[in-house]
Amino acid sequence: MRNPLPITLLLEDGSTFTGRSFGHEGSIAGEVVFNTAMTGYPESLTDPSYRGQILVLTYPIVGNYGVPNEETENNLLRFFESDTLHISALVISDYSYEYSHWSAQKSLGEWLKQHRIPGIYGVDTRHITKLLREKGSMLGKVVFNNREPDFYDPNRENLVEKVSIRQKEVYGNGRYKILLIDCGVKYNIIRYLLERDTTIIRVPWDYDISREEYDGLFISNGPGDPKQCTATIQTLARAFESDKPIFGICLGNQLMALAAGADTYKLKYGHRSHNQPVLEVGTDKAYITSQNHGFAIDNRTLPESWEPLFINLNDQTNEGMKHVSKPFFSTQFHPEASGGPTDTAFLFDLFIENIKACRRDG
Repeated sequence: MRNPLPITLLLEDGSTFTGRSFGHEGSIAGEVVFNTAMTGYPESLTDPSYRGQILVLTYPIVGNYGVPNEETENNLLRFFESDTLHISALVISDYSYEYSHWSAQKSLGEWLKQHRIPGIYGVDTRHITKLLREKGSMLGKVVFNNREPDFYDPNRENLVEKVSIRQKEVYGNGRYKILLIDCGVKYNIIRYLLERDTTIIRVPWDYDISREEYDGLFISNGPGDPKQCTATIQTLARAFESDKPIFGICLGNQLMALAAGADTYKLKYGHRSHNQPVLEVGTDKAYITSQNHGFAIDNRTLPESWEPLFINLNDQTNEGMKHVSKPFFSTQFHPEASGGPTDTAFLFDLFIENIKACRRDG
């Protein structure tokens, strides 16, 4: 008979939520954020953009389809966004001990224990989310067995350095050579690019890209404050001197802005959902997008050679930008989203079309 032990989430405003443990029985601290998706917890938990964060899932039941197997494709885990879990802890309303799915090999609780990630269920996640929406992002700590850690703000560190690869890796053998700066790349980005006749050269966040020949430059998503990534910002500033196509996603959008001379700032509570509406600037085209970020570009600081490409229809914040004359563009949302909408996947085709045009090979 199951007899889960009590475990508590403590927010920095003093709010406490005591539930039951279904993961690693330990204490941890981090930034508390939420996700509104109905499905996709294997993808979210392995998304490097969640590094150092205590993730609250708003959907009322979690764990019902278990955790997929670890089969690979193109040397990447097929059903995950990286090869490890990046969250600090998981908070849910109701945990399903029984799971059923053709690809499942273990329960969510077993997976959390394997990676020493605490899990809490039996708390009001919608109340927690409401607090975060009203008061803004908050630090929190998971307390087990009265072992209470100090509050910890992951954004004070260079989290990208923790999640980026250490050495160059190559995927595929396609016609177009893409140099991918890994700031915490989601595997589905690599999958989308490989589907478009590419060879992917994946390099660390602080790599000297002058060593490589490439047709297009890609800057990935990643965690934390973009201003911590000074080496990447300097690399991009030099890359802007060329005319080779550039495409950035999420953190990549912010890093491109900083390299262009614009500024970024921390959002009150971030955009962390699979239903964020964005408008393509200058058109009447709106898209539903998947997002996970806590920082944004200040549109007022964009230099004359850059302009917004998308805006968020909820709060009018920047959702992408483009150069007025060169084939450089970026998005704040995730057009490759797995477990989220794929309305904007055409942007990968636009990137490849820019490369074809620059190579003049149609």
